[in-house]
Amino acid sequence: MHNIDYKTKVVELKNITKKFGQLTANNNINLTIYKGEVHALLGENGAGKSTLMNQLYGMIQPTSGDIYINGKKVKVTNPNVAISNGIGMVHQHFMLVEPFTVIENIILGSEITNFGVLDIKKAKNEIIRLSNKYNLFVNPDDKVEDITVGMQQRVEILKALYRGSDILILDEPTSVLTPQEINELITIINSLTEEGKSVIIITHKLKEIKQVADNCTIIRRGKVIDTVKVEEVSEEELAEKMVGREVTFKVPKDECQPKDVVLSVEKIVVKDNRGLIAVNELSLEVKRGEILGIAGVDGNGQSELVEALTGLRKIEKGQVFINGEEITNYSPKKVIENKIATIPENRQKTGLVLDFTVYENMILENFNKEPFSKNGILQKDNIISHTKKLIKKFDIRPTDEKVLAKSLSGGNQQKVIIAREINNNPDLLIATQPTRGLDVGAIEYVHKELVKQRDNNKGVLLISLELDEIMNVADRIAVIYEGKIVYIVDSKEAKESKLGFEMAGGKN
Repeated sequence: MHNIDYKTKVVELKNITKKFGQLTANNNINLTIYKGEVHALLGENGAGKSTLMNQLYGMIQPTSGDIYINGKKVKVTNPNVAISNGIGMVHQHFMLVEPFTVIENIILGSEITNFGVLDIKKAKNEIIRLSNKYNLFVNPDDKVEDITVGMQQRVEILKALYRGSDILILDEPTSVLTPQEINELITIINSLTEEGKSVIIITHKLKEIKQVADNCTIIRRGKVIDTVKVEEVSEEELAEKMVGREVTFKVPKDECQPKDVVLSVEKIVVKDNRGLIAVNELSLEVKRGEILGIAGVDGNGQSELVEALTGLRKIEKGQVFINGEEITNYSPKKVIENKIATIPENRQKTGLVLDFTVYENMILENFNKEPFSKNGILQKDNIISHTKKLIKKFDIRPTDEKVLAKSLSGGNQQKVIIAREINNNPDLLIATQPTRGLDVGAIEYVHKELVKQRDNNKGVLLISLELDEIMNVADRIAVIYEGKIVYIVDSKEAKESKLGFEMAGGKN
């Protein structure tokens, strides 16, 4: 696919083992990257992919094993050593200074000075040259806080190139991008390899591996399972190697049996942070026993809608009813009491308290109720045994309820939230991007849980940017565009092309 020079090994990892206490995150891993290739690292959440790349980038040190860069053995004691050896890394959660401009972020830490004076003009010319060369179109003078997530990612890539990177590590690069931005990223990657640069992509999205990677190394539970030529394997084979069993991409579910209306939203108007109208007289209803999927491109009022329904954002006009009872502008606590549970869009910001243990996170909404507290005193034994049950039921790893939430992988953080919210036994479950950043095994699991809620005679409102997910999981699909529902269709009759057309505002 790309023009690879198989005679030139740019990176060799030899017998890399990384232990954190009792946990072996990487177990004797060997990996070779060639000049000009796109190499995918595929694995479930917590398989050890990011840990491995963080060692190549010098963020952490291997317990044992050696790293060779361009044929010579290098002790990568910190990221500066990696950068000076031509390695750049774009992390899953970007490392940008939001109030700074694009150009300030790019040159931060590697400023060109002319007799001690910052030479912004020279830096700017270099940034414009790089962005034209690699299709990385950004405005150097924009503030980072004002640009889209896709643009921020380009700034991170430019930052690495500006520091002279020939080997780029991209950690889950597409988890925050719209379908159009993903295509643009693939163009960027192709133009990097044309220049002889090598790209390592950490991912668990099989479709994208098939689109962009030449070779793929599959890691399962810290060990290399296989390295394959991408064109020689199917998505199903990759999934099986990654999870260790066959994975169904179709969500198994019976015909939906919708009953009475559980959520009714009538012409609500909600403003965004800038005071502009984000939800514009939107109406919808969700019945018990159905999953209503909301499809749309990011930024069309989805986040504001969910915040309005869950009491986090004021509804300016219109009404919301749950089981026929009005709950417009109720506090988040009263929303929960009215049997609404939410899997939030950003698990790290609004789903979990990262510095709390798993068991503390499991009772966030119910800590003041029996059996978790008695006369205002927390009953630790009850909380822990409750958490142990949920860890087992929802297959949360590691199985230790005392670890901090921030030390879990994304997929396991998501399982903690799902376990907690489903255990609240809601009448309506609002799931926002519930599988964002998860691997196929975890996605399959989340989808089954949503269907289980539906079959339990609950209503489910699924909001996702992944059209495949909406088409697979939802019973009815509503397209949101500029804060309005513009199209509703039964998922059996839904056509991807028509949905895409409506998501873009019905314009060609």
